[in-house]
Parts: sequence; structure tokens; C-alpha cells
Amino acid sequence: MASRRTLLEFAASLPWFGAFAQASKPKPRDRFAELGVRPFLNAAGTYTNLTASRMSDEVMAAINQAARHFVNLTQLHDAVGARLAKLLDCEAAMVTSGAAGALTVGTAACLTGKNPERIRQLPDLRGMKAKAILQRSHRVGYDHAIRACGVSLVEIETEADFRRIAEAGDVAVAFFLNYAEPLGQLKREAWVALGRELGVPTLIDASADVPPVENLRAYTKQGFDLVAFSGGKGICGPQSSGLLLGRRDLVEAARLNTSPHADTIARGMKVNKEEMVGLLVAVENYLARDHAAEAREWEKRIALIRKAAERVPSVRGEIYTPEIANHTPHLRLTWDPERVKASPLEIRQRLAVGEPSIEITPETNAQQLVLTVWMLAPGEAEIVARRLGEELRRAAS
Repeated sequence: MASRRTLLEFAASLPWFGAFAQASKPKPRDRFAELGVRPFLNAAGTYTNLTASRMSDEVMAAINQAARHFVNLTQLHDAVGARLAKLLDCEAAMVTSGAAGALTVGTAACLTGKNPERIRQLPDLRGMKAKAILQRSHRVGYDHAIRACGVSLVEIETEADFRRIAEAGDVAVAFFLNYAEPLGQLKREAWVALGRELGVPTLIDASADVPPVENLRAYTKQGFDLVAFSGGKGICGPQSSGLLLGRRDLVEAARLNTSPHADTIARGMKVNKEEMVGLLVAVENYLARDHAAEAREWEKRIALIRKAAERVPSVRGEIYTPEIANHTPHLRLTWDPERVKASPLEIRQRLAVGEPSIEITPETNAQQLVLTVWMLAPGEAEIVARRLGEELRRAAS
């Protein structure tokens, strides 16, 4: 008599059995649908409010594997930081709660060093340096992450301003916003040189400045004492993760100012084991990618969408790549409002509420429609091209 295993093996060999077994599996629950939250195709880019990037299967597998085990968090922090520092050719590295978290713990490190009393004292700065300097053109909404440590921000414009305020002896850190470099008088090299000469640690926010991949090593090589990156943008790690790279003593001090240490300014900015392992794998994968092939794919996608849009009379497209931050191909579309009787903002809204929903960049305004393609999955650029063409033709009819 045939055994049960033999019968099952025989059944599995039949062509209809696999389809039957697959059909009998319960469908996975659609949690977004249950919550009434609608996913969209991302032609906008890595904006936090739009949940940034998409993690790879390998990153998700690493996260799931990490979730099934207990480890000593400090030991994991040490090991992941050492591995990241080796990969990125810098003195030290740590995983943070986003680039904003990196700014907070980096600022805290410049204020307290490894002094436990000072660490517990923050944001009370009595007995500590109490100022952070930055160029007026480098003010940004994210600088709250620096002010959270209790420092006051002092805006400067010139080298003479930097020297005068730093020489007064109350400056803890000199902050530089990378994407605003063209707007200020002092460029990266000058900022680093002044910081070194005057003994002021330099901290650069390079959150959205990957790609290009070279940037992951460029700013520590230029001499910045601390560098902050987002882990959930171009690197495609967990959205809530970030990187702080730089001087060993400052990264070690930053570690003491956050979880798992309890009485610290950044205790609430904890990073779990899944995020640490997930970001490490994402960095390894990002460094190993064929970046030239990826760039060619983006160019192909954006040309496809431009061609579809320009089939509509009066629509004109311009492809450009921002020099700093979100350094990927973007498409800017304009048209004659007398011939296409919908504004770019109206087309944006129609794309968002249509099927499937498509989000495009917040740079879209009354004069231009702007989108990008690097967060689209294979096959989605064709859908965006079709939907955009439909909405433009509908407005032109």
C-alpha cells in the first residue's frame, strides 16, 4: 500500500494540484485597505510625508530575521557601527533615528563630550558652550533638531562673522546645510577650514544627498567632524533610520546621549535592532549596486513620460537633475493654459485621486508640473505616462 507521503508526492506532480493548492491558501490581509489608507505610485521622490523609499526584499529579510532574536543592544550598536565605518571609510559611525536624530545627537556630542554630568544636564547649558553658528541662508525647518539641545542659533554671513563669534569662545558647533551651499558665501572647504582653525566642530546635514554614492564618503574626507544622512531616502533602508559619521570621540559621545542610556536628551530617539540591521544591509546593497545602469534606467523612464506628455498640443517637457539633494532626473512640464485648460495643480490633484493614485513632487505649482521616477517600481513609469497623458488630453479636449 502506498504511503501517505508517496500519495502526496504523486499528487504534487499533477499539473492541476499546484494551482489547487495555491488557490486554497488564504489571501494575505490588506492592512491599508482595512484602515482606509490608499497606496499610490511614487513619482514624487523620497519625501518623509510620502513614506520616502521602498526597502528591498533582502533588507526586509534581514529585518524579519533580526526581529526573531534577542541581542544586547549596545553590542549590536558597536558591531553595526564598526561595520558601517569600515564600509564608508570613516573613523566611526552609528545608526540614528533619521537624519534629524543624527543632528540632535551630533549637537549633543559637541556640547557634552563624554561627561556624564553634562549629558544628564541637557538641555540646561549652564557651564557649557551655548551657541551654534550657521549661515543665514542655511536656516531650515530641520534646525529644530539642533535647538532641541538648548543651543541658540547665531546666523552669520562672512568669514569675519565666523571668526568674531567663534573667538568669543561660546560656540559649540558650526552647522552646514549641504543643499544650501550655493546660497551662502562660505562653501564647504572654507567652513571646514575655519572650524579646524578655531576649534569648532563642524556638522553637515547631507540628509537627501545620496545619490551619488560617492557622497557617503565625500564629506568626512573633506574634513567635516560629523556628517548626517537619511537612511530611508536614496539608501532605501528603514525610513526612520539615519547615519551619523565622523570623528570617533564625537560619535562615541553621541552614542552616550541617546538610547539605551536612560537619562539623556535623545532617549526617545531610540533605534531598534531591526532598524540597525536593516540599514546596514541597505548600505551594503547600495554600495554594491550598478549605479550607472540605475541612472540609465531612470533616464529611460523619464524620457518615456516626457514623450507621452508632449503628445498633447502645447505641452513641453524639460529634464533636469538637481545639483545637490535628490540628484536624480526630474521632469518639468509646462503648457499653454489656453490649450490645456487645467493648471498643473489641478492635474496633480486628478492624478492623486484617480486610479491608480499617483503622487508627484511638491515643487509642482501654478506654473509647472514636476515629477521624478527613481522611486517607481519596474513597470510603473508606463502607468504614470499613460495616466498623465490621459489627464492632459482630457484637459485639452
